[in-house]
Amino acid sequence: MNPVVYAILIPLLVTFIAPFFRPRTAAIVSFVAFIIPFFVTLWALLTNQSFELPLMNLGKPIGEFYLFADSISNAFGATICLVSAMVALYSLPYMKHRFEEMKDEIDDVTREFRKYFLLFNLYAVSMLWLVYSGNLILLYIFLEISLLASFLLIYKYGYGNRQWVALLYFVWTHIAGVLTLIGFLMIAFENSTLALKSITTVSFLAWLLIFLGMIVKLPGLGPHIWLPWAHAEAPTPVSALLSPLTVGLAGYVLLRIYLVSPWFINEFRNIIIAYGILTSIYAGFSVFKQTDYKKLLAYSTVSQMGYMLIALCLGSYGLLGVVIQYISHAFGKSILFMTAGGIIALYHGLRDVNKMGGLHEYIPTISNAALIGFMNLSGILAVGMFGEFFILKGIVDVYGLDLKLILAVVFVFIISGWYSFYTLRKIFYGTPKGMERPKISRFLDTPLYVIGIISIVFIFPPLATLFLKSLKLCILGGVCP
Repeated sequence: MNPVVYAILIPLLVTFIAPFFRPRTAAIVSFVAFIIPFFVTLWALLTNQSFELPLMNLGKPIGEFYLFADSISNAFGATICLVSAMVALYSLPYMKHRFEEMKDEIDDVTREFRKYFLLFNLYAVSMLWLVYSGNLILLYIFLEISLLASFLLIYKYGYGNRQWVALLYFVWTHIAGVLTLIGFLMIAFENSTLALKSITTVSFLAWLLIFLGMIVKLPGLGPHIWLPWAHAEAPTPVSALLSPLTVGLAGYVLLRIYLVSPWFINEFRNIIIAYGILTSIYAGFSVFKQTDYKKLLAYSTVSQMGYMLIALCLGSYGLLGVVIQYISHAFGKSILFMTAGGIIALYHGLRDVNKMGGLHEYIPTISNAALIGFMNLSGILAVGMFGEFFILKGIVDVYGLDLKLILAVVFVFIISGWYSFYTLRKIFYGTPKGMERPKISRFLDTPLYVIGIISIVFIFPPLATLFLKSLKLCILGGVCP
């Protein structure tokens, strides 16, 4: 079997082993379980590895269950593994703080850590296996497992009226799931299979249902109302997976369907691009109105998802932009949510940005990590700069030198940089508020720098050269399944 198969089996096995260890050991074991497949999937990405592994054949209309990999799967898989590994370490001090806050509800902290790591690893591994699933029903199964695990994490360990927020999240994400499932089933009866390699046609109604489901999941403007609540009230390690990884996987699903049958996106590209731009601008300006740091980051996520919708409509170079935007957003937003969680843990639940200011004087390691996170969102000296370049290249290829569209998309990019550095200044710079300088666990800041350094290293040869060559061969060369 391909080394990637063995690698992604490791976190699946550790999911059910980690709960038997004490909390510190469980965090380290979970970290190792994801960092190993990170290096393997990164190697597979840089060397343009691919494989196909049959599992079983269920006959018509489901078809063959199989695992497969190409450069797209490996790019998404490596991103999921890196972020999950770092958040696993970060979870140890953060959830210790959270369990102390919940001491009236918790009898045994060690037992709660066991439940937490079981759900955390199940959540992360389901996302990993989703991107290697070659059958749409198998993909849907892993999607539902990820939604159920994240729902339970919010329900058990979230903030505020966490049960209500968890149910809100559950209902909206299952609306997305049901719409998508109906679309998948229509594909099954149209093609007598749901194996991606065998699907030849996707009807209008099937495409429409899948697209609407993924718009709810991304989310786009309108259905976005569930996301600020879920991100704000989820325990921060869950937010650090939910925003960067889970919502972006809607882009992965749309990308895979596009590679099978692009006609729907091509037919309605003008409407979708306009909607993506409107989503990014509305959510981007909404960031300035937020006083809760985590809600602020949630609106930023909505704005960034507009990028993915725009990129999806811009031909082959736009598809490169979709993949790179997912990576960039995952790196940047996981860092930023962990900075928010660090402030919460170190300053007794502080989330109101109006009560912050000058925090760089007291927690410089977290402040500097936030700078790297916002650089990723802004496409400045990090992997996201490639994503923005390919989006603009896609516009020129599809529309020519359409200055109105180019300026509109550039304005979207500018808004991201604007709210990023506005937020950075408001929280970490300015006049210090006379706070204490806390002692910071290395698990609260080191994981942020690991992600941040990798996001910067990816813009330099040889990683940048190999990375872009592999994705171009897959997408531009037409060798993606």
